[in-house]
Amino acid sequence: MSNVKVVKKNNGGTIAQNKRARHDYFIEEKFEAGLSLQGWEIKSLRAGRMSLVESYIIFKNNEAFLFGAQIQPLLSASTHVVAEANRTRKLLLNRRQIDTLLGAVNQKGYSCVPLACYWKGHLAKLEIALVKGKQLHDKRQTEKDRDWQRDKARIFHR
Repeated sequence: MSNVKVVKKNNGGTIAQNKRARHDYFIEEKFEAGLSLQGWEIKSLRAGRMSLVESYIIFKNNEAFLFGAQIQPLLSASTHVVAEANRTRKLLLNRRQIDTLLGAVNQKGYSCVPLACYWKGHLAKLEIALVKGKQLHDKRQTEKDRDWQRDKARIFHR
């Protein structure tokens, strides 16, 4: 008998990140949401063809939707399926999570944006966050702090 372990690949983990959101907003609270997707979209996600740059979360009828995210169809997509890259996709959240997000957006003035899309097992998950906008001086201060942390790590590493 051989002691061979079978290790599954997790397909890279992260599908897409929204680095612009981390630069433009203060992140207050994060949530994990599922995505309601079609078959061609899953195949495109496995190929890494997703962009979250100009996307945000909207709420209608006590449901959350991902608006503005692009999933580019593969060239080998089926001809009988109409592949719409900018389609609004439903987010799968618990009622309590939706109530928390909806209350913060409507009453406290927060925005809700996606931060990253990643694989969790065989499921595609979306990391969303309640955020507040940064002003120009806040962005500069964040950049200075990041540079200082990098320089400090470089100095102490020697």
